[in-house]
Order: sequence, then C-alpha cells, then structure tokens
Amino acid sequence: MDKRRLLGYIAGIVAGISYGTNPLFGKALMESGVPIMVMLFFRYAFAAGFLAVLMMFKKESFLARWRELGLLILLGIFFAGSSITLFCSYEFIPSGLATTLIYLYPVIVALIMVFLRIYPSWQTWLAISATFGGILLLSTPSGNAQIRIPGVLLAIGSALCYSLYLIVVNRSKRIRNVSEHTITLYSLVTGAILFAGIRAAQGGSMLEGIDTLGDWGNLIGLAIIPTMVSMLTIAISSRYIGPTKTAVLGVFEPLTAILIGTLMFGEALTAKMAAGIAVCVAAVVFMIVKPGRKSV
Repeated sequence: MDKRRLLGYIAGIVAGISYGTNPLFGKALMESGVPIMVMLFFRYAFAAGFLAVLMMFKKESFLARWRELGLLILLGIFFAGSSITLFCSYEFIPSGLATTLIYLYPVIVALIMVFLRIYPSWQTWLAISATFGGILLLSTPSGNAQIRIPGVLLAIGSALCYSLYLIVVNRSKRIRNVSEHTITLYSLVTGAILFAGIRAAQGGSMLEGIDTLGDWGNLIGLAIIPTMVSMLTIAISSRYIGPTKTAVLGVFEPLTAILIGTLMFGEALTAKMAAGIAVCVAAVVFMIVKPGRKSV
C-alpha cells in the first residue's frame, strides 16, 4: 500500500472517530439549555478561528480565486445543511433511526459515483452492505417508537448533503489545487454565517444558555475535535482514497459515540450492539486489506 493511500485510510478513520466525539461536548451543552443554532454557530466560528490561526502560523494563503469561491461556499452550504437537517430530524424521529438513515450516505455516494461512470469495486460494495447491517444492529429503534415522514426526509437529506460534500471535494477540477485547509476554512465560515442568520431570524440572544466556563470549554472542544479535525481529515481522506471508501470509514462515528456513551455516561452496551460493532469493524478491515479499485 502506497503512503498516500495509507494516509487516506488513516485520515478517514480519524475523521469518523473525531466526529463521533460530538456527544462528549454536545450533550452537556444541550443540558445547559444552549439552543441548537447557537451551538452550531459557535462550533463553526471557533473552528474557523482556530484553523485561521494555524494557517497564519504555517504562512498559508487565505485567498481563493473567483472561479473557486462559489464552489467553496457551496461546500460550506452542503456541510452546514447536513448539520441542520440532522438536528431537525431529531424532533420527529428517534436518534437511533436518524443514525441508521444518515448512514445511507455511503450508498448514496456509491450510486452517484456509478452515475458518473466511476464504479466501486465489489469489495467496497460488500463493505457498504456489511457496515449498514452493523448500523442497523447498533441503532434500530424500539417497536413503540414514533416514526414521522418529515423526520425521515430530513435524515435522508442530511445524508445527501454530506454525500455531495464528499463527492465535490474529490471530483471537482475547479478546486483540485486548493488545499484541504482552505476548503475547510471556507466551509466553516460559510456555515457560521448561515447559522448566525438563522438564529437572527429566530430571535433570541446568541449567548443563550452559555453561562459558565464549562460551557465555553465544551464549545471549544466541540469546535476543535468533531469539527475542525473531522473536516480536515474528511477532505484529506476523500482526495486520497475517494469519497466512497471515506464514507464507509465514517462508520467509526457511531461506534465512537456509542463507546463514549457507555464509558462516560453509563449507557448500556447490549449484545446486539456489540455484534453490530464487530460487524462494522470487520467490514472496514476487509475493505482496507482487500481494497479493489484505488480511487473510489
């Protein structure tokens, strides 16, 4: 395995793990009464600030050409749209069902790539099928759960937005020479502006629910690990091993969230969930060991 491909797999795993730390910071903020749009605004704004400092330290340019700017803003809309629709889906359907539906994104990515006449290998299709089966074991809602169509559509919309983000980063020739840092920075700034606008339309203070140093600490943690780190490594992984394999490696997100819930919040880990984790990990290992095509 060449170094670029190995780095792509490592970046994809880091992206999934880092994004899976959302509950570690987000749960405490929600319990403190921080509105979702306020949380998302500070999450993206802080992450953009930290990344800008890193880029200044490395003496990287912030500038983008006009022909690149529109696409960079569109990427920000896709990523922010994925966040908004995810949180909104929770108001209509159980989080377990939302997690299952959102993990349709490897399938969506693969189907779009087929439409573009880029065909994933049979190993990748097998990994997609197995990881989706594992997710079903991990997050199938209880029999008395209420399922409402708007929530289902919002969750699928979140998966679609995330899929489009991965594909554009990988396939667009217009931003091929734009660094991962610049792509991520423009996406974060676009998201922060979008969330601020929505919050302004809703009314209310931008500091609502943020009352302690612990709240600010959780916002900073949310901005660095599951946002800045995750977005940077997603961009690297998608470029190095393709959007389909990157999407499959996203299975480390729910796995990490479940382990955090078990270890940090005392949530139960059932035999069915353990089986789901084993299936997902086995599928990812198989895909890495038997990768098939290199680029999708």
